[in-house]
Amino acid sequence: MQTYAKDVRTWIEIEKSAVFHNVAAMRKFLSPKTQFFAVVKSNAYGHGIFAMPPVLLEAKVDGFCVDSIIEAVAMRERGLTAPILVLGVTLPPLYPLAEKHGITLTMSSRAPLAALAKLKNPPQFHLKIDTGMHRQGFYLDEFPGVIKMLKKSAAGKTLTGAYTHFASAKDINYPTYTDMQVAAFDQALAMLHDAGWKKLTRHAAATAGALVSKKYHYDLVRVGIGIYGLYPSKELRMQIPEADFRPILSWHTIVGEVKTAKKGDYVGYDLVERLRRDSTIAVLPVGYWHGFPRALSGVGEVLVNGKRAKVLGRVSMDMIAVDVTGISCHFGDKATLIGRQGKEEITAEECAAAAGGASYYEYLTRLNPLIERVVV
Repeated sequence: MQTYAKDVRTWIEIEKSAVFHNVAAMRKFLSPKTQFFAVVKSNAYGHGIFAMPPVLLEAKVDGFCVDSIIEAVAMRERGLTAPILVLGVTLPPLYPLAEKHGITLTMSSRAPLAALAKLKNPPQFHLKIDTGMHRQGFYLDEFPGVIKMLKKSAAGKTLTGAYTHFASAKDINYPTYTDMQVAAFDQALAMLHDAGWKKLTRHAAATAGALVSKKYHYDLVRVGIGIYGLYPSKELRMQIPEADFRPILSWHTIVGEVKTAKKGDYVGYDLVERLRRDSTIAVLPVGYWHGFPRALSGVGEVLVNGKRAKVLGRVSMDMIAVDVTGISCHFGDKATLIGRQGKEEITAEECAAAAGGASYYEYLTRLNPLIERVVV
C-alpha cells in the first residue's frame, strides 16, 4: 500500500520547499523595505490556515491577512504572534477581541467605524478606500466626514494604515484603470496626511499588482495566489514567466475497491455512463463533499500508478469511480487528484477548466477543510 503514514483515506500535501521558492521568487520583485503579508484567508485558499503560517514564517513573511476575526483569533490561539490584518467586515461586538489579541481590523464603511469610535480602547485598524472596485471601502467624498469622526474619538489614535484593492491589475497591457485607482488612492492618502496621519502603512497590491509594477507596492503587498504557486491569470504567467511560481499543493486518496464490469453496464447514479468495453473500475473514497466537483462527472481524470484514469459516471457525495482498465492497481494504492505521479501531472487549473471553466481559485478554496493537510 502507498497511503499516507496515518492511514487516512484522503489527504493534502503541502510542499515546504515550493513555499520557500515562491516567497523568494516574489521577494525578487519587491524592494527590501516593502513588507510581505501572506494572504491566508479562506483556509489559506484551501491549503490549510493552520498548516501554512508556520511554513510561511519560516520563509520570512512579515505578517498575514485573513478574512475574518474568527480566523485571526484561531491563529492567535495556535500561538501565532506575527501581525494579522483582517480584510473583511467585523461585527462591533467582536471589536474587543481584536484589541485583546492584537489584531488589526479593516474599517470600510461609516456604521462599523462609528461603532469603533465609541470605544475607549479601540483596536488598531486600517481604512479601506474604494478607488473603483465598488466593493469595500470609503469613497473620496466621504473622507471629510470620516476624518472629522476620527479626530473626535480615540479611534484616531489607533488608525495605523490605509489601503485599496485593484480591480484588474493582472491586465498588464491595459493599466489605465489601475493607474486611475492609484491616483484616487494617492488623493485619499494626501487627505489623511494633511489631517495629521503622516506615518500610515499604505498598501494596494495583491499578487498581480506586485508582479506588474513597483509603483503599486507602497509600504506593503498582500500576496495570496502567488505563494500557493499559481498566477492570477494565464496571461500573466506568459507575460512574467520569471516569477516561476511552483504549485505547493497535491491531493491524494486511496483505491478503496477494484472490480470489473461488462461492456454495456452502467456506472453510477442516473445511468449516465454506459461502458463501451469490458472494464476494470477503481472506486475512490472521495466525492463532492471533499471538494471534487460534480461537474467532473464523466470528464475528470485522476492519476493511478502514474497513469491517467477517467472518471466514470456521476461524482457521488463521497465516492468516484475511475476507469483503470490496463492499469495495474490494487486496494490501498495511492491515487492523485491534484499533483504529479511519474511523468504525469494533473493541475488545479486543468481540473477547474474541465469542470466547466471554473476558476482554480474557487476549486482550491472549496477543498474540504476537514481533510488533513500535511507539510512535506
